[in-house]
Amino acid sequence: MVRLNKIYTKTGDDGTTALISGPRRLKDDVRIEALGTVDEASAFIGMARLNSKGMPRIDSVLARVQNDLFDLGGDLANPPQTATKGTHLRITEAQVLWLEAQIDHFNADLKPLDSFILPGGNDLSARLHVARVVTRRAERCVVALMRAEPETGRPARLYLNRLSDLLFVLARVANRKGAGDVLWRPGAHTGDSARR
Repeated sequence: MVRLNKIYTKTGDDGTTALISGPRRLKDDVRIEALGTVDEASAFIGMARLNSKGMPRIDSVLARVQNDLFDLGGDLANPPQTATKGTHLRITEAQVLWLEAQIDHFNADLKPLDSFILPGGNDLSARLHVARVVTRRAERCVVALMRAEPETGRPARLYLNRLSDLLFVLARVANRKGAGDVLWRPGAHTGDSARR
């Protein structure tokens, strides 16, 4: 268990930060960007959870996801090329498969979409959509990291990909199982300016 007795250390005042292993990295390093964006996704999921208490199954899933995202952060903070043997915390295929099982479970009662949907409907759904797009950004950051440092574990990228899919499905469930989805109407307002 990690004990944090002092919150500020001043060690990052030079624009660098420490990983679990390896040399310090600049705070705009691609690995640090990926770590920070995963943390941001978890924070937005925490915001969504403020509205999920009336849906205990969703809240339970989101609680586990937040814990898994800390695992993912540990994975990214411990580069394989510098990790000391025995210190590996890695996202696993089992965690990815668990997400797929949740997607299948929650999607089973939803009507298939015949249109794209706009983020919104109700507060929980909108918050889940925000968490979804931040998770997509985290995935893009991990893809950039994998290009720069190919040793980065593939399950981390897969986890974020499936998580964004799960958040999309949960947003629809939160919208009265899709009944409250806001549908995109292509070109619905293209002639508005001419009528003004």
